[in-house]
Amino acid sequence: MRKISIIGVGRVGGALAIALARKGYKIENLIVRNDETAKRISEIIEPKPQILSPENLPEISSEVIFIATQDFEIENAAKNFAEKLKNSKPFVFHTSGALSSEVLKPLKEIGCRTGSIHPLVSLSDAVLGAERFADAYFCIEGDAEAVGAARRLVADLDGKAFSIETKYKTLYHASAVTACGHLVALIDVAIEMLEKCGLDSDQAKETLLPLIKSTVENLEVQTTAEALTGTFARGDVETFEKHLKALGENVSDEAREIYLQLGARSAHLAKGHGANAENLKEILDKISLAKKNFRC
Repeated sequence: MRKISIIGVGRVGGALAIALARKGYKIENLIVRNDETAKRISEIIEPKPQILSPENLPEISSEVIFIATQDFEIENAAKNFAEKLKNSKPFVFHTSGALSSEVLKPLKEIGCRTGSIHPLVSLSDAVLGAERFADAYFCIEGDAEAVGAARRLVADLDGKAFSIETKYKTLYHASAVTACGHLVALIDVAIEMLEKCGLDSDQAKETLLPLIKSTVENLEVQTTAEALTGTFARGDVETFEKHLKALGENVSDEAREIYLQLGARSAHLAKGHGANAENLKEILDKISLAKKNFRC
């Protein structure tokens, strides 16, 4: 299982090509519509892979094929590729976080072992991304043979594999988006608040980053309830009311609503961890009333 072809060489496909080549795998083919990116990636890999167009594919004999295209292209790629695998039945994995291996049904029907491998890490660039697989978690699912092969691939990348049932793949991805993309959006809301205090956006981000990093460090060794600090962790009704007034006078309705939604979650987290139960109930009642008034 040492010969690999990759369909789609963007940030994920390119990072996989570089990282797997460094671990001794032979990247035989990079299959792309735009060969400029593939050429850049191929210069980093030894031996250099072939760069092929999906419109003029020869029969592929690689033992493992990754489909690392955009989600909406995966099903068509599977259908088209099934016609090129008359004499070989490789492992085929896609790298989508939201789609399950069921999208590879045309390949499964001709005897391929199919699954998905999704690196749970933020990849903004293929070259930098290749460095980030070590110690990263990879979500894998698919048929039993494919899952076994995926675990070996992840281990060779120095990553950590975990499996979920196929039916939960989209929910898994929603969790990942909440932890990553929504985290960025949440920080943007906090920056909006600090901008109203007179800081520019760069200053606001720089000011908040040490606080964010310390929170993440707390989460590494504590539960979410234990890591919670601030107004809701203390059940501080008076400060909460001051927050509501300040938010109503200074920030967007969207930012205020986000504060209320997350405040309710924080209050529930704080239950049983030292905060006064009556105070927390009062906060939750005030949040419900504020949200009701807000929507009216």
